[in-house]
Amino acid sequence: MSGPSPRRILMTADAVGGVWTYAVGLAAGLAERGVETVLAVLGPQPGTEQRAAAASVPGLVLQSLPLPLDWLASSPGEITHAGEAIADLAAHGMGIDLVQLNTPALAAAARFRVPVVAVSHSCLATWWRAVRGGPMPDDFRWRSSLATRGLAAADALVAPTAAFARATAVAHGLSRNPATVHNGLHPAAVRTANAAAPFAFTAGRLWDIGKDAATLDRAAARGRFPVIAAGPIEGPDGSRVALPHLELLGSLPARDVSEWLARRPVFVSMARYEPFGLAVLEAAQTGCALVLSDTPGFRELWDGAATFVAPGGDEALARAIARLLENAKHRAALGSAALARSRRYGVAAMTSGMLAVYAAALSRTLAMRRREMQA
Repeated sequence: MSGPSPRRILMTADAVGGVWTYAVGLAAGLAERGVETVLAVLGPQPGTEQRAAAASVPGLVLQSLPLPLDWLASSPGEITHAGEAIADLAAHGMGIDLVQLNTPALAAAARFRVPVVAVSHSCLATWWRAVRGGPMPDDFRWRSSLATRGLAAADALVAPTAAFARATAVAHGLSRNPATVHNGLHPAAVRTANAAAPFAFTAGRLWDIGKDAATLDRAAARGRFPVIAAGPIEGPDGSRVALPHLELLGSLPARDVSEWLARRPVFVSMARYEPFGLAVLEAAQTGCALVLSDTPGFRELWDGAATFVAPGGDEALARAIARLLENAKHRAALGSAALARSRRYGVAAMTSGMLAVYAAALSRTLAMRRREMQA
């Protein structure tokens, strides 16, 4: 890394999905490089396990804020107010050198005194194009407009895959694609089973139709193999999905999910919309054979290390799972390929990528200030 490095950053997060895992992992990687993080949590507050994970990161300061998540806010004013509150927090007495917004809409109206890096982990505009199509409803339109304004206002933009960076640029009319910094995880500290388990497994927000657990449910009805699913079937917005052919475990602590993955089941994600997929990465880190929907993001990350099935193809999915469960040699080879590929997506690589983005943003800010002083 060349260029200036921040001493302390303010980073936003939520405790609902994968952004929490990403944020705590990045904060840990930054701490190893001498950068402290103030983690500002919006929306539902972190649970006991999440707080313990945050407390294990040296120098991390957890700030729980009574502010809504952008996708649960009832009006534009709630989101712009949240952004202003984040800017105010960054400006007063905490020694913040840079702000990383994991929700770009928070930059739509707020004025920050330090550089802002906006990381787009997902957005309603790209979700709608991938899952629904056609004109967005009004409720999505104003939220997407705020995201567009936030992306335009940030000093640097990041996406977790090049495929999602392209989709983000198209959906929001950006003049260039965000930088690509792949997400990363530390492998879970669990003992991997010697023999691969005789079932398929998935984990995540089962209620989110973008994850398309319904296709896996139909495949389970076709096959003679068990399919086990961890995750909620009801979302914070009240949406709910019926999955009668899956063995549902409900929401599990991260440690429990890791232990299921350590049994090395066939891991399946048929998501129609997945900007990265941390659950897929965790499964790969334990040597699970992967069966994934054939989408640009999954191809970018796992081509040559997974079996791909066309989105919505429950019959082909059932065949793919059955083949792996019946062919131990092929399954072992695919699991080994996934494990080898997963080593590209570690916390150290993610941290280096983000520090390079920070350095560029800080350098541009310093250059701008010098020009202003000389004018």
